[in-house]
Amino acid sequence: MPTPTYDAIVIGGGHNGLINAAYLARAGKRVLVLERRPILGGAAVTEEIFPGYRFTEFSYVVSLLRPEIIRELELPRHGLKILPLPSTYTPLPNGDYLAAWADHDDTRRELYRHSPRDADAYDDYARLMVRMAMAVKPLLALVPPDPASLSPRDLLGLWKTARYAASLSEKDLYALAKLITQSSADLLDDWFETDALKGTKSASGIIGTFLGPRSPGTAYVLLHHYMGEIDGAFRAWGFAKDGSGGVTASITHAARALGVEIRTDSPVKQVIVKNGRAAGVALENGDEFHARVVVSAADPKRTFLQFVEPKYFPEDFLTQIRNFRVRGSSGKLNLALSELPNFSPRSPSAARFLASITPDPLTLYRGAVSISPSIEYIERAYDDAKYGQPSRRPYIDIIIPSMIDPDMAPPGHHVMSCFVQYVPYDVEGGWSDERKAQFAENVISTLEEYAPNLRRAIVGMQVITPADIERIAGITGGNIFHGELLLHQLFFLRPAPQWADFRTPLPGYYLAASGAHPGGGVMGAAGKLAAQEILKDWK
Repeated sequence: MPTPTYDAIVIGGGHNGLINAAYLARAGKRVLVLERRPILGGAAVTEEIFPGYRFTEFSYVVSLLRPEIIRELELPRHGLKILPLPSTYTPLPNGDYLAAWADHDDTRRELYRHSPRDADAYDDYARLMVRMAMAVKPLLALVPPDPASLSPRDLLGLWKTARYAASLSEKDLYALAKLITQSSADLLDDWFETDALKGTKSASGIIGTFLGPRSPGTAYVLLHHYMGEIDGAFRAWGFAKDGSGGVTASITHAARALGVEIRTDSPVKQVIVKNGRAAGVALENGDEFHARVVVSAADPKRTFLQFVEPKYFPEDFLTQIRNFRVRGSSGKLNLALSELPNFSPRSPSAARFLASITPDPLTLYRGAVSISPSIEYIERAYDDAKYGQPSRRPYIDIIIPSMIDPDMAPPGHHVMSCFVQYVPYDVEGGWSDERKAQFAENVISTLEEYAPNLRRAIVGMQVITPADIERIAGITGGNIFHGELLLHQLFFLRPAPQWADFRTPLPGYYLAASGAHPGGGVMGAAGKLAAQEILKDWK
């Protein structure tokens, strides 16, 4: 039987791999996607872990998925439906709370109750962050040029970058330079005085990154998450119908409608190299497929250190990839619940104020709940992780998907997604069952301080550490971004200098994953940009 031949083979059926395949097929190419797991999606999956309870197992919210991808691949026509998260609610140890609501005036009233000064500063801060997000947004669609290269392609890219910088006002240029180098704590200390406000906002700067809120560079990570957008609204976040798996399903349907062939249970063992260029892949079961190009949507370490023999790459490139930082710092606790956890404020005055904002007491459960009472609280959680321990009192970002999409749990029951920082990959003593149980207990005991009925409501529990993310989703180090969003791992340095344009030192081999520019999250930009560069090379 002849070996099947394609125009392109994509390794990995996560969102970036599927998007890359869809754009290549849209250009008339014959494309094969190979996924190692029996289900598609990578870290964007929905699974029924306990009968009747469906979990967004890893990633759990939608916002960074680029609007142009949603539009060009017609994802709503293929089933994508994003349900907005209307609030972020931060319960406080003293029984009070702080909340941000979809209605600007309600948020201002909340802030004014805690600090009239912060209420007055909030609009100016929000305008600054929107300007900074709008300033950075063009870079998400720009292929990073190599500043040391004199090739026409890189010179054109440098000219585009310079033109972009020249379009910024002097004030915004200085503000952006300051923001991308400072810590989220320093940024927020310049603006606000309320501990809970600074703690909750600083949390966006540490998600998926092994840094504390006082670490330089976390202000950029905060900005990265600030670029969330739904229907043109910045800083908008939502939950996809059917969870993250609903996002994957819509992209899969779009790709198949464009002619993409997809095979699951097909782990790749090695990229086949002939005459000095990538020419196909060999599966672990011995099957081989040939193609004009091979695209990896796996993380950089698997892409370059596992799938290809080292002899095909320069040693300095391999050193850069080995040094690429992928330390996982995030875990998940997915809970099946027999009743809704009670996060209502214990303070009578706070409860009355909440009722004046929203008469429906269930409203706060349709948004996010954040355990982030202060910057100091999160920094102490980081201190535990620095020394190889899961945080004893962690930062926890919570959503209750069944309150947004009732199909996620049996009637009257609920599922709760708890995203946890910090959960180090290299935990002292390794991730034994006892250590995982202790991690879960840390989370539950912390949550009990704010929702006293939680423990009795638990009827099922899934504990996910970075080691589990690596084992299940195939992401080295369990890093949800395929590599930390550090200043020396961004733009033309991601994943390595001279190789940030989605090409690799092996001709015919491309990277289209979150470990490439512009970084992680369910964004899809790397998949689309890589497809554009592949099609340019085809011409």
